[in-house]
Amino acid sequence: MEPRTNQPEVWKKGQQVVANYNFPGSSKEDLPFKKGDLITIINNTKDVNWYKGKNESGQEGMVPATYLQKRKEVQLHAMPWFHGKIKREDSEELLRPREDGLFLVRESVNYPGDFTLSVCHKQKVEHYRIIYKHNKMTIDEESYFENLAQLVEHYTKDADGLCTRLLQPLQKKGSSFSAVSVQDFESGGWVISQKDLQVYELIGKGEFGGTYRNQGVAIKELKDKERAGQAFLKEASVMTSMRHPNLVQLIGVVIGDTIQLVTEFMGKGNLVEYLRSRGRSVITKKDQIDFTDDICSAMQYLESKDLVHRDLAARNILVNDNNTAKVSDFGLAKYGDYSAEGGKFPIKWTAPEALRDNKFTNKSDMWSFGILLWEVYSFGRVPYPRIPLSDVVMHVERGYRMEAPDGCPQEIYNIMMQAWEIDPKQRPTFKQVLEKLNNLRATTV
Repeated sequence: MEPRTNQPEVWKKGQQVVANYNFPGSSKEDLPFKKGDLITIINNTKDVNWYKGKNESGQEGMVPATYLQKRKEVQLHAMPWFHGKIKREDSEELLRPREDGLFLVRESVNYPGDFTLSVCHKQKVEHYRIIYKHNKMTIDEESYFENLAQLVEHYTKDADGLCTRLLQPLQKKGSSFSAVSVQDFESGGWVISQKDLQVYELIGKGEFGGTYRNQGVAIKELKDKERAGQAFLKEASVMTSMRHPNLVQLIGVVIGDTIQLVTEFMGKGNLVEYLRSRGRSVITKKDQIDFTDDICSAMQYLESKDLVHRDLAARNILVNDNNTAKVSDFGLAKYGDYSAEGGKFPIKWTAPEALRDNKFTNKSDMWSFGILLWEVYSFGRVPYPRIPLSDVVMHVERGYRMEAPDGCPQEIYNIMMQAWEIDPKQRPTFKQVLEKLNNLRATTV
C-alpha cells in the first residue's frame, strides 16, 4: 500500500501520531519506524511534509507526514435495538404488531455470553442464537462480525439465510446501549503489539506491572471476554478521548487470547491505601491539598467534556512516584446527563438523587467528590462510620451530614458541605471548587 499523497494535517508539538506504513529511512537524519509505531511530534519544519519526531524509545529524527495519522478517538456505536437481558417470552410480547422484519437483539438466557436475534416473520417470532466465538459474532458460523452493530447492519442489507431481512428495529425505551469493536481500536491507532509488552508482577486483582518499550506501565487483563469484553472496551474507548495531566492515560490495547488495557504506571497505588498505610506521620497538609487539587482539576476537565464519572472515590484515584494524584477507573463513565437502569452503586459515595432515580450528572459527581475530600482528610477512613450501610440513605435524606475529620481546615469542610446539598442545583461546579482549592494550595506549606 502506497502512502497517501493528499495535503498532510498540521500537527502541534507534543501531539501523538501513529504510523500507517513502514518507513525504513533514507538518510541518517531520518527516524525509521514500522506500521503501528507511535511517534510524538517535537516540532515542524519548513517543509510541511516533514516533522521532527521521537519514538517510544526516545530516539529522534525526521519523519514524513504522509506516512502518519493522528491517533483518533474511538467512538461508541449506538444500538437502539439492543434490549439487554430479557426473556424469550418478553421479547415476543414486545414485538407487536408482528410486522415482517421487526426485530430486537437481547442477551441469551440459555447461553450466557451469547446473544439472540428475535425477528418477526409471517405473524411469528423467530429466534436466532448469536454465537460469541474467537472474539467475533456469528449466527451461521460462516459470516463473522466484529460486533453486534456490524452483524445487524449486514442482515439489514441481506437476509443471508435468515427468514427475512431486518427491516425495522424495535427501539428500547429509556436509555439505549452502545458498543465498540476491536476494529475501531485498530483503525484509531490504539492497538499495540504483545511482543513489545513485558509483564513482571501482580499489582492488583487482574492488574500487572510491566514495561512497554522501556516505559513503566500497568496492564489490566480481561480473561472472561465473553461476559465483560464490551464493558472493558467501552472503558478503553472513553480513555482514548481524554488527555489531562491528572487523568490516568491509556497507552494502548493489546488484542490476543486476552484483551489487555495498557496504561501509565502509578507507583504508589490507589489513594485510599496510600492514605491508610502512611497516615498522619507521613502525609502532610500540603500533600492533602495537592491531592484534592489534582483530583478536582481532572474532574473539572471531565465536567467541561460533559463526562460523568459515576464512581469517584479514593479507591479509584492513583498516585505516581512524584505524588501526583490521577483519576482512574472509567468503567462506569458516560457522556451527558443520563439515567442508568439497574446495577449496583457504591451507596456511601453516591448522591441521593442518583440512588433514588438513577439520575447521574456532574452534580452527582460533585457529591462524590465531597465524600472523597472526607476520605483524604480522615486519612482513608470508611465514610459514615458507626452507621450501618442499610441506614445511610435514610440518615442523609433526613439531613445528616458527616462531621469534619480531626484537623480538617474549615475551608475544606465548607466545600464538603456545599457538595452535599440535597438539591443538586445548589452544589458548586468543579470549576468553582477548583478556584478555591488553587487559592488554598498557594497558601499551604
